[in-house]
Amino acid sequence: MSQFDFIQRFIIDNSPVRGEIVRLKDSFQEVLDKHDYPPAIEKQLGEMLAAVALLTAIVKVDGILSLQARGAGACSLLMAESNPGGDLRAIARWEGDIGEANSLQELMGNGQLVITIEPTNGKRYQGIISLERETLAHCLEQYFEQSEQLPSRLWLNVTDKVASGFMLQALPSERTEADINAWEHAVSLAETLKDEEMASLPFEELLHRLYHQEEVRIFEGSPLRFQCTCSEERVKNALVSMGKAELNEVIKERGAVESKCQFCNTLYSFNAADIESLFDDPEAPSPVIH
Repeated sequence: MSQFDFIQRFIIDNSPVRGEIVRLKDSFQEVLDKHDYPPAIEKQLGEMLAAVALLTAIVKVDGILSLQARGAGACSLLMAESNPGGDLRAIARWEGDIGEANSLQELMGNGQLVITIEPTNGKRYQGIISLERETLAHCLEQYFEQSEQLPSRLWLNVTDKVASGFMLQALPSERTEADINAWEHAVSLAETLKDEEMASLPFEELLHRLYHQEEVRIFEGSPLRFQCTCSEERVKNALVSMGKAELNEVIKERGAVESKCQFCNTLYSFNAADIESLFDDPEAPSPVIH
């Protein structure tokens, strides 16, 4: 079994505790290869990428789950998204000298973290929490505490270009004293995890190191990959929504209508004939804004 670009679920038997481990290498590197990010942003973007993979698996949404942090600091945006198929992508925006910001709060300043769930069928959901806590993990723990009302703990880390994450969540239970003790015991053991272990130790060995006195049931893991969801069809849908007159004005000024994906840097270019056929085609997509 691969130990990289993989997510692994587990349950501690006879205990109301479930968990996940994720480790991203090639998929994280592909995100970094698209842009020249400062080290401080690489770290936070890697943690966000690991976190969105963990949340997508535990929420079990049939659609897209995204994390978006917006702040007033040198870094104004961090965003990552994932789907149940294991596709990941992420992006950051910043200006000026980032310096040596060691935490999410130092990097972004005052701001908000938005969790968005867009199911294939059903209503869009958004949860918003402030970036008042120092790390992304602590902000997400606050979110679960407020929305799910289930005790949840996360550990996120970037070491040697590997983004990793470990998550524990209490299963719904009667919250007896025994349940509470089991949860606290699982968390206290997870607190002993070292960054190097999260980044490199084989999953089964890692779980054995933590919970060798417990019965841990490990489920079949799932591979993860960098995969952008942009497409020519989606760009065309967006162009139709702008209207033919506005697009023709752009053609006159620039000679072509261009749209560049911010995630993967793919450039889509349309000349006058392309725009004409887009609106003359009876099967052209109806206006849809993405």
